[in-house]
Amino acid sequence: MKITVMGLGYIGLPTAITLAEAGFEVCGFDVNEKTIETLKGGHIHIVEPGLQEAFEKAVAHGHLHFSSKLTRSDVFYIAVPTPFYQDETGSHKADLKFVESAGRMAGKVIEPSNLVILESTVPPHTTEMLARVLGEESGIDMNRLHVAHCPERVIPGNMMYELKNNDRIVGARTPEAAELAASIYEKVLEKGVVHKTDDLTAEMCKLTENTFRDVNIAYANELSVICDKMGIDVFELIKLANCHPRVNILTPGVGVGGHCIAVDPWFIYEQFPAEAKVILAARERNENKPHFVAGKVVSSLARVTDTVGVLGLSYKPDVDDLRESPSIELCHILQEKGVNVIACEPFAKDGEVQGIPNVPFAEVLQKADYLVITLGHTLFKDNKKLIAEKPYYDCVGLME
Repeated sequence: MKITVMGLGYIGLPTAITLAEAGFEVCGFDVNEKTIETLKGGHIHIVEPGLQEAFEKAVAHGHLHFSSKLTRSDVFYIAVPTPFYQDETGSHKADLKFVESAGRMAGKVIEPSNLVILESTVPPHTTEMLARVLGEESGIDMNRLHVAHCPERVIPGNMMYELKNNDRIVGARTPEAAELAASIYEKVLEKGVVHKTDDLTAEMCKLTENTFRDVNIAYANELSVICDKMGIDVFELIKLANCHPRVNILTPGVGVGGHCIAVDPWFIYEQFPAEAKVILAARERNENKPHFVAGKVVSSLARVTDTVGVLGLSYKPDVDDLRESPSIELCHILQEKGVNVIACEPFAKDGEVQGIPNVPFAEVLQKADYLVITLGHTLFKDNKKLIAEKPYYDCVGLME
């Protein structure tokens, strides 16, 4: 069986490698020629523990190759970005142009017996839209096409384990698609279980999972704001509250980032604005947190022109993923207030990240008058004594 994975980013590349490890013949497809050249040259372009080693092994065994030209295949995996944008009214809307584009490309080479699996996280009814697009391009009745939505459920930093051990949801538009998709995941999984349902329920399941996380993080972030006004340590409070056997409050931070948790709640709210009141309140709380932190930092400075060193720009510890990062948003807010901002993001290769100077750890300690700890990178955990020599604001409880 030949499987083509369309889109070789944070989800597509690990998925392609995992499928190759399971013995499938896998073609990794991407429209970005530089990405294909990098992979053909024997290197991966994202940071993920164990990924480079698994990549080299899969290529060496002959199960994995890469191309910028889409050809016929038995199965097409679509793993492309699904960002959101704000329209002229300020409303958040899902941008499905990458899904539609991938569908139109696959539709030009698809055959009736083929299976198309959409792994991207999408709003309700997107799988139906994909089937329609495939039908338009191929000339095959969309209701006869085998299309399934199997949303990824992994976390950066532990992808290679979770791809093989997390339960998977298979939401299919035909019984044949359900069986075909389930058979693939069952060959990949070591511990996880495959759960079959319809495509609409599968779409909503992934959004529900990430929205649950967003709402719970919002509660922790709201507690941090309340505790600040009360003059008590929110991290001690949460530690004590979590001693209760049925309480598990998350750790507050500078906001919520990443391509999933900060985005997916809007996909629900877009279609159900009258009903999704708690979801909206959580989103607003989390999106406001960088502004709250910026206010605390500015009020702590001797002069607004002091240099502030921000420790961490990625959206979570020990990864290079900068998408929707609240730390970057914080830096931009501080810059708008006239603060001289430098940052240390050890997982970013560039000396400047979205207009923010990115310097080595030793340099940020030397030049900064004040530090803001936004992430618990291992580098920072291992150097808490050095950080403590400077005045700081700890967003994540690293110094507790």
